[in-house]
Amino acid sequence: MKKWIALFSPLVFSLAILTGCSTPSGGGQATPEQAKSRAIAKVHTELAGMYYERAQMGIALGEIDIALQADQNYAPAYSVRGLIRMALHEYKEAEENFQQSLRLDGNDSETHNNYGWFLCQRGKEKESVPHFMAALKNPLYGTPERAYLNAGLCSKKAGDRKDAEEFLQRALQVQPGMPQALLAMAELSFDNGDYTAAKKYLAKFSEKSDSLTAEQLWLAVRIERKVGDRNSEASYTMQLRKRFPDARETRLLIQGE
Repeated sequence: MKKWIALFSPLVFSLAILTGCSTPSGGGQATPEQAKSRAIAKVHTELAGMYYERAQMGIALGEIDIALQADQNYAPAYSVRGLIRMALHEYKEAEENFQQSLRLDGNDSETHNNYGWFLCQRGKEKESVPHFMAALKNPLYGTPERAYLNAGLCSKKAGDRKDAEEFLQRALQVQPGMPQALLAMAELSFDNGDYTAAKKYLAKFSEKSDSLTAEQLWLAVRIERKVGDRNSEASYTMQLRKRFPDARETRLLIQGE
């Protein structure tokens, strides 16, 4: 079946297609009627995920309602509904849905990753990390680099730089060249005063990116200023001022921050 997991940047959600299947509540072999209901729930949950990805939240919720009418114990439906409610800023309902999904299937890596990201965005960074670790316990988890990345980002947000670096490096071990992990390592290295490493990571990130945002250009300016590369600093400065004249980062540049 298809499942969905929260992705990065922190404010963006994406869908990832994975394999797996939930068993009927109570375990055992499903009856033909149960199998039919589960198949209906699966199809409409997948449709809900597609509408969620297109930001058609009303239609997505309607598809989840159909899925749960067919099988009220279908855990992935609650997980997807949690993502939808989160996108709608209905945080109480989102948390209830994530928790219900885990009650029905406590070993589901995708739901642990989704719920961990939810907690991280709600200011509960330290509570989020155990969920990422729970996701990683499953040897069949198809995208462990995402859980490592989320754990790294949330540890960094919590101020745990050592853990953040360890998780981000693990993400890069699993998926070398992962753009989000490279950018996070550039930021972390800069914060740690390792400007040579920060420049290296940002250069690798830039190779994966079509163009840098104002925030990323501002980071580049400050890195080059620290390492003493005046030509590169001037180049990034020109890009920032030309492409983002009204950005906060440009104002900081002009103010001499």
